[in-house]
Amino acid sequence: MIEIKDLVKTFDGFKALDGTNIVVPKGSVYGLVGPNGAGKSTVIRHILGIYKEDSGSVTIDGTPVWDNQSVKERCASIPDDWYYFPNATIKEMMHYYKGIYKNFSEERYEKLKEAFPIDEKKMIRHLSKGMQKQVAFWLALSTMPECLILDEPVDGLDPVMRRQVWSLMMSDVSERGTTVLVSSHNLRELEDVCDHVGIMDKGKVLIERDLNELQDNMVKLQVVFGADVTEVPKDIPVLHVSKLGRVFTLIMRMNAERAMEVLKPYSPMLVDAIPLTLEEIFIYELGGENYEVKDIVI
Repeated sequence: MIEIKDLVKTFDGFKALDGTNIVVPKGSVYGLVGPNGAGKSTVIRHILGIYKEDSGSVTIDGTPVWDNQSVKERCASIPDDWYYFPNATIKEMMHYYKGIYKNFSEERYEKLKEAFPIDEKKMIRHLSKGMQKQVAFWLALSTMPECLILDEPVDGLDPVMRRQVWSLMMSDVSERGTTVLVSSHNLRELEDVCDHVGIMDKGKVLIERDLNELQDNMVKLQVVFGADVTEVPKDIPVLHVSKLGRVFTLIMRMNAERAMEVLKPYSPMLVDAIPLTLEEIFIYELGGENYEVKDIVI
C-alpha cells in the first residue's frame, strides 16, 4: 500500500503540495487526475524518493520512502520524459536496470521480446518516441515491481500497443498483486482500467474514492417537465443545467434514486438517468460549469 499523509512541498515560496493525502490500496490500479499544475508529478516524485517532503510522510507498506534503497528497488516508474543513457542500446540499459533492481528477471526480459519486437542491439536514441516508450515498459516490467508508478504512460503508443501494454500491466495486478498508480489526462482510458481515483487541484486531493462509488455519487438526468415549467425550479440542487428544446440535462451530486425523489414533486413527464463518464465527473468535481471549456472569440 502506498500512503501519503499531510504532504507539504514548497519551491521558492510556492506551495506545490498543501497537505496532500493519498491512499493507494495494495493490488489496486489508482488513477491520479487533475488539471495542469495540480501537483500530480510532484506527488509521483515523492513516491519515488526523488523529492524529500518538507513535512508529512510518504510510505510504502508502512516504510518511509525517502533515502531508503530497499523500498525504492521494489518500485519501477515510467515518467513522461523517460531517461536513458544517450549512447546506450536496449541491452546495455537492461544490464543497468539489472544492476539496480535486485528482482530484475532476465527470463521475463526474454519473454517480453514477443510483446516488444525491437532489436535490442539498437541505440535507444535512434528509435521513435513510441518505440522508446515500449522499451521503457519492457525494462520496467522486467524488474518484477511491487509498485508501478506511471506518468502519462501510453502517450506516443499506437492503439494496438496501448492495449498490449495495459494487458501486461493488468496481468501483473491480477497475478502478482502489483500496485499501480497512474497519472494521465486520458480519462477515458483510465476509466477502463482504474478501480480507485483521486482528483487533485492546487496541491490537494479534493476527492478520493473507489471509481464505482464516485460514479454513483453523481448523476446526469435528462428531464422533460410539464408545459408550464420553463426553467429548472430553484430548489432543485444542480451542478449544471443545459436545455435543448424541452429537454433539460441536469448534473446532480447524488445518486439516481435520490435525484428521482427530488424531482418527483414536480411530476416530470420524462426522467432518464445517464451514466457519467470519468471526464464529466472530473469537470464537475473541479467546479461545475465554471470549469467547462469556454467559448473564446479571437
